[in-house]
Amino acid sequence: MSEALRSLLDLLDLEQIEEDIFRGRSRSAVVPRVFGGQVAAQAMVAAGRTVPAGRPAHSLHAYFLRPGDPGAPIVYTVDRMRDGRSFTTRRVVAVQHGRPIFALSASFQTYEEGLDHQAPMPPAPDPVTLPTSRERLRDYGHLDPGVVERFLEARDAVDLRYVDDPPHGRYGTPRAPRSQVWFRTEGKLADDPLLHVVLATYVSDMTLLDSVLLAHGRGGWAVGDVVGASLDHAMWFHRPFRADEWLLYDQESPAAHGGRGLGQARIYTQDGRLAVSVVQEGVVRVPR
Repeated sequence: MSEALRSLLDLLDLEQIEEDIFRGRSRSAVVPRVFGGQVAAQAMVAAGRTVPAGRPAHSLHAYFLRPGDPGAPIVYTVDRMRDGRSFTTRRVVAVQHGRPIFALSASFQTYEEGLDHQAPMPPAPDPVTLPTSRERLRDYGHLDPGVVERFLEARDAVDLRYVDDPPHGRYGTPRAPRSQVWFRTEGKLADDPLLHVVLATYVSDMTLLDSVLLAHGRGGWAVGDVVGASLDHAMWFHRPFRADEWLLYDQESPAAHGGRGLGQARIYTQDGRLAVSVVQEGVVRVPR
């Protein structure tokens, strides 16, 4: 296990300060606010720790309400909405400086047999044939080295490999609003299913809105070409998966309007099983 992954797992290991109340901390990010994927992942940890064993997560729906302060702790309060025979529902509110910054509802279900089908996995190259994030960004000499390093440090716990060039370059030619990324953690994880859901939640906020930028040839978040922030986020966990094994994040943007952009995606295991569906809308503004 890499030191970066060990540090991330420590970051996601919340302190319980009262029944159904947890406290988390943050670390510096590329932008001066808490990374949204971190807050969503920590909220899932808080929710999952109040759920009976044997009920894996099957969905989450979340709203990013205010920018998080990286220098202050985040308090997560869990509301036990429902404990049924098959389903368990939790609502989590993240609070900083006395105000909610994030709200999440998550549902968990006892495993049962049922109808089974899925959308087929799209074509994608073998992840080991693709350059790592550091190798790809090494050629982006027009970017500020300090920004690049902070950008890479934020992703050091995850081996993340774009199939095509990401929107981190100069303003370019618009292309189809679709992006594919392979990812896995930089080291093996424990077998706890919740941990793999939490890590996938963390990564899911990293690249989903990139497809919005591709449609307009925008250079990306790291060059100040656009200003963006997540607004809401939803995930459905269809089948078991491991975040420490290669997962294909197949992303596209069906629409952008009114200063907002929508991204939708599917996450597949390397052997072609559809594991997760993701939808996110975010603020995408072009600076005047």
